[in-house]
Amino acid sequence: MATDTCRDLPVQDIGRGDHVCLAFADDAEQRHVLSQYLADGLRQGERVLYFADRNAPDEVLGWLPAVGIDPGPLISRGQLAVTTADDSYLASGTFDPDAMVAVLRQEVAASLAAGYTGFRVSGEMGWALREVPGADRLAEYETKVNAVFAEGRSSAVCQYDARLFGPDELHGFDRCHPSAAELRPLYQDARLRLVPAFRSGHHALRVIGTVDHQGTATLAAALQTLLGRPGDLYVDMGELEFIDLAGVRALAHAADRMAAGRRLHVVHLAPLMAQVVRLVGFDGIPALSVDTAEATA
Repeated sequence: MATDTCRDLPVQDIGRGDHVCLAFADDAEQRHVLSQYLADGLRQGERVLYFADRNAPDEVLGWLPAVGIDPGPLISRGQLAVTTADDSYLASGTFDPDAMVAVLRQEVAASLAAGYTGFRVSGEMGWALREVPGADRLAEYETKVNAVFAEGRSSAVCQYDARLFGPDELHGFDRCHPSAAELRPLYQDARLRLVPAFRSGHHALRVIGTVDHQGTATLAAALQTLLGRPGDLYVDMGELEFIDLAGVRALAHAADRMAAGRRLHVVHLAPLMAQVVRLVGFDGIPALSVDTAEATA
């Protein structure tokens, strides 16, 4: 199967040089990533620009006090600005990728000339689903603008709401970005992290660390949470260190509960563990698909 090639980047690690795709499933996921991303840039002396669409500008500014940022003085001195897609991407009435790339280059240059340490931008991309002239060129823009951020003076988080964009659209836009923003873990301790994500445009769960008798119930609960989301579910085992038979059984039971027409795809599983799945007969579950690390490399 084809797999996503971009890396998942924790929000605290996003910095100058990064062009990051954020696919999110609910408002809390969006707010968690964006409020920290904006706050980190402001604390580092960067100029920050936000292009709102589904959220009103005042709503976005309302996220910041919870992370210790008073937006009023920052807006007054020009370090922070929140505007709308209609006044940014679509200011000319049509979307022109080359013009937008040029605008961002100008914003970077102006920020540095004003003495800021860099430039940080984020945009809600739902406007592209409206009947906007040029919206079909969004993937072209996302590819071209990589060159701006690769210069190492600025960063961006481009936001795609999975409730609005379909899996094929999410996958296509994700592939235009070198990195994806990591979402808040459903569970984490010293041995195990369970992180919601997107793979091939579908809802996914990254399993990082060790799933033993202590972690099986936690894994089952995380799978149950994600089963409530639409479409196929991917379980990415690329960062798994160990999983016992009870953990494998939790995967099988989750697949057995999938609604008709849906599948649970276990990807990047070590070949030895995939063999265990076959030996115990779990590969006979119609909704369960297992791809090894070798097969997905």
